[in-house]
Amino acid sequence: MTTIQIGHLLRSSTSEFVAGCSVSQLEAPAFGALVRAPLDNEYSVYGLIYDIHIEDDGLVRQLVTAGEIKDDVRRDSRERRIVPVEMSVLAVGYEQGGKIFHLLPPRPPLSLDVIYLCSDTELVKFTSAGKFGYFRHVLRAKDMPIGEVLAAHILDVKRKTKNVKWVEEAVQELITLLRDDYPTLMSVLGALGEVV
Repeated sequence: MTTIQIGHLLRSSTSEFVAGCSVSQLEAPAFGALVRAPLDNEYSVYGLIYDIHIEDDGLVRQLVTAGEIKDDVRRDSRERRIVPVEMSVLAVGYEQGGKIFHLLPPRPPLSLDVIYLCSDTELVKFTSAGKFGYFRHVLRAKDMPIGEVLAAHILDVKRKTKNVKWVEEAVQELITLLRDDYPTLMSVLGALGEVV
């Protein structure tokens, strides 16, 4: 099982957390990816990345107003300077004592805890535990692009697991959960139509 460290925790709450990394680490994390923050040997918090943003700094502001930017300057800014990247993560479950729960974690990760991109094995283990209980956390989060996060997550699962049955069941579960919320249902189905 390959685990890729994608950053360190900056701040957290029970329902979400923010991790930071440098641009050089930005290859691994992606919008909608499942990540894990292990707190100890028996306890980990899982989350879905719902926003990635790159902060600016004084030098970048000066460079963009200077006109043409040479490749070596761009490369230097990305590889040698510490360009701050922040990933916002929605908590969608936790593992304790080897068992996965699609509930909010009893306690959030702590500052500077390491955040890992889940391996394919961890992705299968998390998504196959329970009956899509973690979808309710995504659907409850109104300050994020719900349809796009779900579409990106389902596409990630589809690509990595090749489990078409899981994808079909996930879409059916979302239709059931959103049957009384037509605008959100249409938004989610519109996004899913791009990936399913």
